[in-house]
Amino acid sequence: MVPSMAAANTVVGGQDEAIVKAAGNYKATGRADDDSNEKFAPSVWGDFFTTYIPPISQRSEEWMREQEEVLKGQIRQMFTDKSMDAMSVAELVTYVDALERLGLDNHFTEVIRAALDRIRTEEDPESDVFNSLHIVALRFRLLRQHGIWVSADVFDKFRDDTGSFSTNLCSDDDPRGLLSLYNAAHMAVPGEVALDEAIAFARGRLEAIRGRASSPIAAQITRALDIALPRSSRWLETMHYIAEYEHEEGGYNSLLLQLARLNFNLVRILHLKELKALSLWWRDLYDTVKLPYSRDRMVEAFFWTCGMLHEEEYSHARMLFAKTFGLLSLLDDTFDVHATLEECYKMNEAMQRWDESAVSILPKYLRMLYIKTLSNFKEFEDSLEPNKKYRMSYAKSAYKLQAKVYLQEAIWSCQKYQPSFKEHEEVSILSSGLPMLTIITLMGYGDVATESNFQWVSSVPEMVRAGSQVTRFLNDLSSFKLGKHKKDMPSAVETYTMEKG
Repeated sequence: MVPSMAAANTVVGGQDEAIVKAAGNYKATGRADDDSNEKFAPSVWGDFFTTYIPPISQRSEEWMREQEEVLKGQIRQMFTDKSMDAMSVAELVTYVDALERLGLDNHFTEVIRAALDRIRTEEDPESDVFNSLHIVALRFRLLRQHGIWVSADVFDKFRDDTGSFSTNLCSDDDPRGLLSLYNAAHMAVPGEVALDEAIAFARGRLEAIRGRASSPIAAQITRALDIALPRSSRWLETMHYIAEYEHEEGGYNSLLLQLARLNFNLVRILHLKELKALSLWWRDLYDTVKLPYSRDRMVEAFFWTCGMLHEEEYSHARMLFAKTFGLLSLLDDTFDVHATLEECYKMNEAMQRWDESAVSILPKYLRMLYIKTLSNFKEFEDSLEPNKKYRMSYAKSAYKLQAKVYLQEAIWSCQKYQPSFKEHEEVSILSSGLPMLTIITLMGYGDVATESNFQWVSSVPEMVRAGSQVTRFLNDLSSFKLGKHKKDMPSAVETYTMEKG
């Protein structure tokens, strides 16, 4: 987190350098008893965000918003239908890529939609534009990212007679083209061997040339080799790209850069306000439930939330997600590292009943957690408009299911049962929390989220299942490297290793 905050300061002039200094100077204080061997590491943030005061005044923020609207109007005029008709495909894909990487795409959805229509339909293999590896790869990635199918055959012209990528056509003198190919190939679907080969080819070339590549392409290569662009955090990429955009080969648009800087500052101001509110909420919750064995990770939860939805219009969804994530972490740690099996059964029973009267069946140390969970979900419901309150039934059902799968894992752990990889997968993709948190996130959407959407997500369709698999397996790979808690059930890594040898 600290390096990310530090990098943000380079973009906006260091106005919040205090964030980084304070995070480094705070002495973390644990909440668990010193004798406990169940403690997670304490939060590194202390109480910094609960007392943080943004340096931007309300008047300054209002001026920034006025300037933002002026710039938006000027940019929309630049992209009028007549102007776009005069642009080449190369210009259009470059502009769409810039809008997205600068974090401005949510302000120009109609512009991007119109540009993609042109980009998709205009395809002349004989055109010089389609002989540029950079443009061909950029067009391929943008179309696939927007759900528009384009065949990987577009890269055949960059192969030699043996079918391998040609070192003549994919020259080391074209690092931008190689980087675009590398990022585009990560939009592959299972079975696209040609794109797997493209990744291997481009990666080898990029690793060989990044030391002599010029700025900013060298920094972009380094980031991509760590995490390819389609898989990276959008908002972190924006943070870096704002500083790099004016140095891009082929020039930059000054209006886009001005708007990107304003937009980044305004969104960050909102994020800091949200984080302060969440930190105050979490400190009250954490101190009230008094479960010292549980994780103190609200800042990290909010960071994940912003990686998923950073735009201003999703503020309500972010707050619901982060609060539920916090409640879920308390429940998860109770089942995972502290409660006896009997207590796990009682907690699950209380969750299924979802009534304050059920608090009497719980051990005393878990009663406040249960009461707080119910009261927070009531607050979530109160925050919804009358015609959207039906969403709470889906959220409650998903949270109850979460308790059931936590109980199943506790049973396996207590009985030292070794599930098959398939058994493990079926339970752990639900215990990852992603199916439930997807429903929570949808609760914070406007009218675009309909009841049919909630029904669809609740069925855990392939899209939600795939996201849950990625979440679970990446989590288990990371946990495996760090070492597991003594009460944890076998991870997916351990189960797979034992089953497959």
